[in-house]
Amino acid sequence: MLDIRLYMLQRITAMIMAPLTLGHIAVMIYAIQGGLSSAEILGRTQGSVMWFLFYGTFVVAVSVHAAIGLRVIVAETFKMAGFALSVLTWSLCLIFLFMGARAVMAVTML
Repeated sequence: MLDIRLYMLQRITAMIMAPLTLGHIAVMIYAIQGGLSSAEILGRTQGSVMWFLFYGTFVVAVSVHAAIGLRVIVAETFKMAGFALSVLTWSLCLIFLFMGARAVMAVTML
């Protein structure tokens, strides 16, 4: 039953990530075409609740999606299962969340 829930959760996070990825790419293309510097980009993103929510949602979806994907790879490659696999999965998810949250905070907070 856990495998089906993780499978569905990974598919849901993929559906969340798809439009966010396209949005991110569109913003990057716009920024490059406009010749914006990193200082100008930060000037537009810092203090913005919209960008915080956009990239915060992106980080949560990617963290969950990647942790589940790596869980499957580790289980198949190293024949890991049970409690150890769950601890590894949760640890990876928390590490990804922490690193992503730091990046989002750096880009959106004053």
